[in-house]
Amino acid sequence: MHVLSDEGDFLLVDKPLDWTSFDVVARVRGAYKRNGAPRKVGHCGTLDPKATGLLILATGRKTKSIASLEVLDKEYDGVIRLGARTASHDTESPEYGHCDASRLTEGEIREAAASFIGQRLQQPPMHSAVWHNGKRLYELARQGHEVKERKSRQIEVYGFEITAVSLPEVHFTLRVSKGAYVRVIAHEFGELLGVGGYLAALRRTAIGQYRLESATSVEGIVGQIGLAAATEG
Repeated sequence: MHVLSDEGDFLLVDKPLDWTSFDVVARVRGAYKRNGAPRKVGHCGTLDPKATGLLILATGRKTKSIASLEVLDKEYDGVIRLGARTASHDTESPEYGHCDASRLTEGEIREAAASFIGQRLQQPPMHSAVWHNGKRLYELARQGHEVKERKSRQIEVYGFEITAVSLPEVHFTLRVSKGAYVRVIAHEFGELLGVGGYLAALRRTAIGQYRLESATSVEGIVGQIGLAAATEG
């Protein structure tokens, strides 16, 4: 990883919990500026604040290649909590609609997951960054508004493996195409099982050929920028 390359670089970052993707961009962009080496910085593929894991940053001239990375497939590990729902389909909003999920069998859960494989239409959630009439959907959601005519998009689920069942929690590994909202899959999974569900935890493990194992913490990246600037200075 060449953090001060004139051509720019792709930086693999392990995004922390409760940070937005823009928080990471701002922190890294600020590190370049403080060290006298200002760079353009952008990210490829938004991660929700309640998700952690692989976020790819593009710096310098590499920001022109962001679109080529955004189309890559994604892989995730996560946990779905059955027997309750949330408005955001994750832990950002409170639970409601509690239901006993203990009657479910592991066979029913695995069968439901298998039914998601393939292409499907998915409607973006209200708590998302999709634009509607000049505003982000999440801004409207926080104002108590719901846009029912949200345009559905076609996604593909390549793999939905249940790795452990400890009701009400179901652990999974998911491989999906660009544009898929895992929160929506968690919600639809709970509805299919008749008990409701939401995404309790999510960690992105891969974007195309880029793997989380090669990622560095935000502070690690910031430290590398500082060290490189001091060495070149």
